[in-house]
Amino acid sequence: MNALLFLGLLLLSVTVQGKKFPKCELARTLKRLGLDGYKGVSLANWMCLARWESNYNTCATNYNHGDKNTDYGIFQINSRWWCNDGKTPKAVNACRLPCSALLKDDITQAIASARRDVSGPQGVRSWDGWRNKCQNQDLRNYVQGCIV
Repeated sequence: MNALLFLGLLLLSVTVQGKKFPKCELARTLKRLGLDGYKGVSLANWMCLARWESNYNTCATNYNHGDKNTDYGIFQINSRWWCNDGKTPKAVNACRLPCSALLKDDITQAIASARRDVSGPQGVRSWDGWRNKCQNQDLRNYVQGCIV
């Protein structure tokens, strides 16, 4: 019985960790799913954004104390505007999905949400990580060595 409980806890801890993408695997995935050039944002920019927002981790979350909302997943999609986590006051949920959907290893829904976000008035500038680490930088190293 104890071994079964241990195995269950071990499996639970593995699923909670999410997937941390290797750089080139993520670059190929983003390109295959149509993000390269979407709304004028190059693949290198998407890669830089994902690096500084989540470190390529699908299960990354960040609670914003001042605004009382949370950023979710590989692109750190915000619960105030884009998804429903059931705890953010006055959430809009423009993507009409639970925030937990953004924490999956399959990043299809995260990409769909990022497309909506980047289509807004601020574009890619809506992400702090992109503004602070990627804007006006040479981003070639984010896809360098990857066959994309």
